[in-house]
Amino acid sequence: MQEKKTFYLNGYLGIVLLILLGLFGAFLGFNGVVNENIGLIVAGAFFLIIAYLFFTSLTIVAPNQAKVITFFGKYLGTIRANGLFITVPLTQKAMISLRVRNFNSAKLKVNDVDGNPIEIAAVVVFKVVDTAKASFDVDFYENFIEIQSETAIRHVATKYPYDSFTDQDITLRGNASEVSEELAQELQNRLEVAGVEIIEARLTHLAYSTEIASAMLQRQQAKAILSARQIIVEGAVGMTQLAIAQLEEQSVLKLTDERRLQLVNNLLVSIITDKGTQPVINTGDVE
Repeated sequence: MQEKKTFYLNGYLGIVLLILLGLFGAFLGFNGVVNENIGLIVAGAFFLIIAYLFFTSLTIVAPNQAKVITFFGKYLGTIRANGLFITVPLTQKAMISLRVRNFNSAKLKVNDVDGNPIEIAAVVVFKVVDTAKASFDVDFYENFIEIQSETAIRHVATKYPYDSFTDQDITLRGNASEVSEELAQELQNRLEVAGVEIIEARLTHLAYSTEIASAMLQRQQAKAILSARQIIVEGAVGMTQLAIAQLEEQSVLKLTDERRLQLVNNLLVSIITDKGTQPVINTGDVE
C-alpha cells in the first residue's frame, strides 16, 4: 500500500454549495407538487438526497492528524490538511495521528554476548509517515511497534558485552551512542512496513540482573584493578629505564650488572607499591 491524496473540498465552501443545492431541490419539489409534475418532484428529491449525503461526509481534521478514507472496503486516499472538509459520501474516515510519539519499553531480561543476564530498556521516538501502510499493511500498528521494538532491543543486547576494559571492544555500557544508533537503524528496518519513521532510540535502563549483580560487581572491580595495575607496571618500567639511561649517559654512576639489577628492583618497588616506601640510608661499611 502507498499513501495517496483523496478528493476533498473546503468544508465552509461546501456547506454553502450544499445549502444552495438543497434549496434548489426544495424549490423544484415544491413546484412539482403545485403543478402536479412528477418529474420536478423526482428531481427535487434527487437534489435533496445528494445534498444530505454530502452533508454526512463533512469531516474535521485536527493539526498533525490525518483521515484515511475508505469506500466500501476500497482505499480512496488520505486527507492530511487540517480544517473542515467535504469528501466522498458513504465513506469511512479513520483518524491516524501524525504527531511525534514515544514508546517506553518494559525492563527486559536478556543475555549479553558473554551469556551474562542483564536488564535493559529503551525509549523509541517515532511518527507515522505513511498512513496507508499504518492502516492496511499491519494489524494495529501501535501494537506492532511495541512488539518489534522489544524484539530489536533483545537482538541488539545479545550482540555486545555489558562491559569490557579494552578500548577496542564495543560494549552496552561504554558505547551507548553507537548501540543506540544501531538500535534505531534496526527499528527503522523492522518498522518501515508499518509506515513509521524512527526519530530516535535511546537506552534508558541497563544493569546486571539482581541474581548476579553482586558477583559481577566483584568481577568488574577485579578487572578494573588488573587494568590499573597493568598501566602502572608499564609506566614504572618506562620510568626505570629512563632513569638508569640518564644516570649512565651523564656519568653520574657506573653500575655493574649486580648494582643495576638492585637499582631496577628498588625503583620498581618504589613506583609500583600502593603504600609509602621507607627509605634505607646506606652509611657505608662499619668496621
